[in-house]
Amino acid sequence: MGFATFWFIAIAVLWTGFFVLEGFDLGVGMLHAFVSRDEAGRRASINTIGPLWDGNEVWLIVAAAGMFAAFPAWYATMFSGLYPAMVLLLAGLIMRGVSFEFRGKMDSVRWRAAWDVLLTVGSLLVPLLIGIALADLLGGLPIAANQEYTGSFGDLFSGYSVFTGVTIVLLCLLHGSTFLALKTTDELRANARRIARVVGPVTTLAVIAWVAWTHSVGSEGVFLNIPELVTALGVVGAAGMLAAGRDGWAFASTTLAMGSAVVSVFVELYPRLMVSSTNPAFDITVHNGASGTYSLQVMTIIAAVFLPIVILYQAWTYHVFRARVSADQYRSGPDTGPVEPPEPLPAS
Repeated sequence: MGFATFWFIAIAVLWTGFFVLEGFDLGVGMLHAFVSRDEAGRRASINTIGPLWDGNEVWLIVAAAGMFAAFPAWYATMFSGLYPAMVLLLAGLIMRGVSFEFRGKMDSVRWRAAWDVLLTVGSLLVPLLIGIALADLLGGLPIAANQEYTGSFGDLFSGYSVFTGVTIVLLCLLHGSTFLALKTTDELRANARRIARVVGPVTTLAVIAWVAWTHSVGSEGVFLNIPELVTALGVVGAAGMLAAGRDGWAFASTTLAMGSAVVSVFVELYPRLMVSSTNPAFDITVHNGASGTYSLQVMTIIAAVFLPIVILYQAWTYHVFRARVSADQYRSGPDTGPVEPPEPLPAS
């Protein structure tokens, strides 16, 4: 296996890590205003992800940086073609980050309601737009022989790409609601479970349809490949575990479904990086879009040093903030903003 193929796999792993980790906190961001009617419950749901969300977004930054360094042609064509969508994506990320910081700065119902709307919209835009972008890589975009995007803004929104974006949003909602059920107590936990049981069947049907559509777009054979099969089984398993009241296994199943869904796209894509709908000969591939061997060698050394540090830091963060969060912890006194580590509560 050459360095170019190695970095294609590495970038697929980075995008998978981003969706697995960021997927549940995007789901919590979309659901926080619906999982509880009072301020204490909303703040508790936000604080389940408060110490984690910015670390999870590191995977997005590293994935984009890896594409830029390892496959400059891929990065240039994708980011220039998707420029309007990337601006919207950046707006969504900013809305989320600013909402976390400013929501608790004033003791005003209208102030918090405004930031709640921005947090919900930002958390919706991010998975929707990245899902559309990933689907465009496989579904095809107008790309000329010189690897330049020749389409318009409307060409980004094919039926397959929009359905992929919606499916990723549904997976985030299911992933986030199972996470909330696992991390909260009492009424908040019961509400999260109810939402998960409503979202579960809809997500299951959407994911199964998406798996079949992705296979028809990427392959000519009849049988699903292993990641596609695991995606379908994962979401069905999550619905089953929710019905049985097994929160931990339900979250493990949504993690499996989310991760294997992203892997499915990259498996169907390889050895291509972007499919040209103009002419298959114009596809950007692992071989014609990669940096030089020396650059890839240096990147491999840097990744071997720093990636374990990032993983260890995140594992430590998840360990420190592993306790369940209760709405009762926030029922006395105003919201002061910064997230504090909750006291450990007994598992129920």
